[in-house]
Amino acid sequence: MSKEKIQEEKILHPASGYAMMFIGIVGMLLGIALMVLGPIFGSLSGSGFLIGVGITLGIIVETAAIILLCGLKVLNPNEAYVFTVFGKYYGTLKKPGFFWVNPFCSAINPIIKGAPIVTSNGGRNVSISTGGREKKVSLKAMTLDNKLQKVNDQLGNPVEIGAVVIWRVVNPTKAVINVENYKNYLSIQCDSIIRNTARQYPYDTSEDGDEKSLRGSSQEIADIMGRELQQKVEEAGIKIQEVRITHLAYAPEIASAMLQRQQAAAIIDARQKIVEGAVGMVEMALNKLNENDIVELDEERKAAMVSNLLVVLCGNKDAQPIVNSGSLY
Repeated sequence: MSKEKIQEEKILHPASGYAMMFIGIVGMLLGIALMVLGPIFGSLSGSGFLIGVGITLGIIVETAAIILLCGLKVLNPNEAYVFTVFGKYYGTLKKPGFFWVNPFCSAINPIIKGAPIVTSNGGRNVSISTGGREKKVSLKAMTLDNKLQKVNDQLGNPVEIGAVVIWRVVNPTKAVINVENYKNYLSIQCDSIIRNTARQYPYDTSEDGDEKSLRGSSQEIADIMGRELQQKVEEAGIKIQEVRITHLAYAPEIASAMLQRQQAAAIIDARQKIVEGAVGMVEMALNKLNENDIVELDEERKAAMVSNLLVVLCGNKDAQPIVNSGSLY
């Protein structure tokens, strides 16, 4: 988006609403008084001109008082108004309280009744009506629940991933003027960032374990998503507070095969540890026998002993001992 199209925020400092409400009420009472007293005094004096002037002035004052009261606005904490006057940006009101602004101002907010919000649901966009709301922009922290998406990781494996985004509007002027619908904009950008980020990393770490993965480095990946998403929604006046991965799993069509692979890898790792420990124990046993001169074994007997010990230590079943009652040779 070019800089010429980005609207800079102008903060309004309006008048007190209580004073203007008092003036408006007094004006309405004055208009009613003119419309009533004008015909009375005109009838008493027999002047039709006085009657017409009284009614006309009463209507003018009454209309002006009503227009004046239309400028009264109530703003709650963590809300904002973005005003335009005849299609031109007028200013933004953020301070909570009771105020009076130009009665010809109109508040704008694309998130109104009948404007659908597009959310992702399993890779499909679903339109949800927002319901009737005033044209105030909420500055409160909100949650975007990005539903499950099926994407391919770095290795091409289909995975399902879902995330939740904690966000809030910090610049309501940009939110309602620079983009068509800031909630739709955030949702679409979130879908894009999640897909692009998931494609850059494998689901699980490789054998060396040095690279980042979606499963092993989920918080780091979520932080990367948050930074990239913040850059995309900066022009919409949105601040990303946190991104969390809420769901991560292989797609159903390959989940069973991947589970078998993980089980096989776990068995191999366990066997490797067992063999390493068994070799160390055999080495220690031979060294002890040699140091203490318990028995002298030739190379053939050492090989037989090593074989027997490895079978006992590495076997997945209990070994059945055989007692040798004869001589060693």
